[in-house]
Order: sequence, then C-alpha cells, then structure tokens
Amino acid sequence: MGLRGVAALVVAAVAFVVPLASAIANTLLLEEILTGGAPRGRMPGGFNELFGGSSPIPRTTVNFSSAEPPGTIIINTTERRLYLVTGNGQALRYGIGVGRIGFTWAGTTRVIAKKEWPDWTPPPQMLRRRPDLPRFMRGGPENPLGARAMYLGSTLFRIHGSNEPETIGQAVSSGCFRLTNDDVIDLYGRVRVGAKVIVLR
Repeated sequence: MGLRGVAALVVAAVAFVVPLASAIANTLLLEEILTGGAPRGRMPGGFNELFGGSSPIPRTTVNFSSAEPPGTIIINTTERRLYLVTGNGQALRYGIGVGRIGFTWAGTTRVIAKKEWPDWTPPPQMLRRRPDLPRFMRGGPENPLGARAMYLGSTLFRIHGSNEPETIGQAVSSGCFRLTNDDVIDLYGRVRVGAKVIVLR
C-alpha cells in the first residue's frame, strides 16, 4: 500500500474514532448528570434503578374518606403508608419506612421546607448512639436523605428519599418517614411548603 493509501486509511480511521469518542464522552456526561456523580460501578439499567430501585409497595390512587383538604399528608405508621389527599374521596397512597420501636411518634405538623438532594448532618442524639456516623454528608445518591426531603415543623423529622427500597414497609428509621427516591420525587412535586401533615400511630 502506498503512502497515499496509508494516509487515506488514517483519515478514515480518525473520521470514525473522533465521533465515536465524542459519543462516548456525551454518554458519560449524561450518565454523570443523571446519577449526580454516582460511581460507574453502580450505574443502573433503568429509571427506577437510577433512583434507588422501585418500591415493593407501588404508589396508587385509592378511595380515601377524609375531611382534610387536598394537599394534606396523612401518615399511618401502623399501616406504613403515606396518603396525599387529592379530593373527591381519593388519595395517592405511598409505601413508607417508619420509625423503629422507641422512635415512633404521632401528631400534627406542617411542611416547613423542601430540599432537593439535601445535605445531611446527623443530630447529636443520633451521634451519641452511632459515633461511627459522619458529622456531615453532602447531598447525593449515597446520602441517607435521598433525592428529596420535606422538613416537618420544628422537629428533627423529615419525609425523605432512600436508595434502600428493601426498607419500605419496615420500621427501621429514627423517626423519619422514608420513601424510595422515585416516590419521594413524585410526592415532592405535589406537596407545597405549608402543607398539613397528620401522623397517626
């Protein structure tokens, strides 16, 4: 093969490799954006996996009799379900994880703040029980508060996401209410700051 043939072959190879490299770079960039920088080894295969896996208790619209106005959140810790009142005798029902024995509570409060990919600072009480915990964790896929958090009144409790779908329907938390990241993103988009929250045992 002559010099011209070699040159043509090199040009053809470059013409193929450059767009391929660009496509790979774009795919990696999209992956980085979608996962918030999650390690490549944990890259999921689908939307539900991307947000920590699908809930073992799928969210659904149910008949729900309540005198509370639409937008009210009613949490039944015994059922381990969260209901968002939608009106017309219906509610959206989500599976949740609740506080373990000794950490359950009941009462009425309000959503005072909402945050996307919130940072986490374990409270002093938790650090006394678990001195191994980090003192601060930036928001992201590995953060225990998950993709979204709704802060409840003057308490330390939140409705938040989780990348551990196996804990939904279980009593595992220190008093917070956890949903899968997919479900908490859905709920977050429907709930306003100031929404009433009723917690039942």
